[in-house]
Amino acid sequence: MKLAAALLVALLGFGAAPAAALETKPYSAPALTEAKQAGKPIALHFHADWCPTCRAQAKAFQALAAEAGLDVTILTVNYDTETELKRSLNVRTQSTLIVYKGGQETARLAGVTDSEALKKALKSAL
Repeated sequence: MKLAAALLVALLGFGAAPAAALETKPYSAPALTEAKQAGKPIALHFHADWCPTCRAQAKAFQALAAEAGLDVTILTVNYDTETELKRSLNVRTQSTLIVYKGGQETARLAGVTDSEALKKALKSAL
């Protein structure tokens, strides 16, 4: 009986390690530097609380969080306070998403709320 239960668990995938998924965290310079140096996929989302487009993007990211294999970390950057970072990356508008694989920029979108377009940009770093 134990063998049958173990076989069922193996066939159904219970107990398997969870697939990597999209993660959203607040921006910090050390987190960005560490991800770039490690060659990990990372994205910067320049977000403002007062921005309806930014809120729509955040909802799209929440919906994408359940997607298996979308192993990207999104660092949410405060558009209103991170002025030096905006300047250094030539970000001119809130709701800008910049995607990196390591130190290489792979995608940049501004004002896009379509889930498929956002997912395609995020996948460019995988």
